[in-house]
Amino acid sequence: MTEIVLIILAYIIGSIPTAVWVSKSVFGIDIRDYGSGNAGATNSFRVLGTKWGSFVMLVDVTKGVIATSLYILIPYYLTNELARTNFMIALGMVAVLGHIFPIFANFKGGKGVATLLGMALAIQPVVALLCLVVFLITLLSTRFVSLSSMLAGVAFMVLILFIFNEKETIYRLFAIIVAMMVVVTHQKNITRLIKGTENKVPIFKNRNRRSLK
Repeated sequence: MTEIVLIILAYIIGSIPTAVWVSKSVFGIDIRDYGSGNAGATNSFRVLGTKWGSFVMLVDVTKGVIATSLYILIPYYLTNELARTNFMIALGMVAVLGHIFPIFANFKGGKGVATLLGMALAIQPVVALLCLVVFLITLLSTRFVSLSSMLAGVAFMVLILFIFNEKETIYRLFAIIVAMMVVVTHQKNITRLIKGTENKVPIFKNRNRRSLK
């Protein structure tokens, strides 16, 4: 019963629609009416600028970390590593689903990449930080958040499967699922990248209310 309560709580945490609340409270708009229509960090960088895009990403990452770490409320998982890992993955994936289908925003949210990163930070912090480096290098050199996200997701799988060569089957499956989710949720972005029509994000540029009216 306690696990079910925590899973529900993880979904609620994941459902916090950071981009929607920020765009409405700071800019007086609904971010889903602008850019790609997505309520995630990528569109936040594009529409709201670096400052608020970074804030949205930070909060969405934190959602993943907190939701995935709810296992600490059950003593059993503190001493059983395999069971803990399984439960952390369950909590994290539910939080990601909450981000994609948020109960607080009519089930229309983001793609879950930032929350996935938070989940990975809670489970595999070293690997997640290396993926963050891949993300930042790609973003600064190309200004494509979508491409940066996909390369970071693929890097996570490569690091888990081949570089760190994790033996646990659950880790390996998790890595494959992460890479697949990131790529699948960016199908439209892939098409635009191939066509050369994908929008670049304004690095180190901020937006104000007037520019979005």
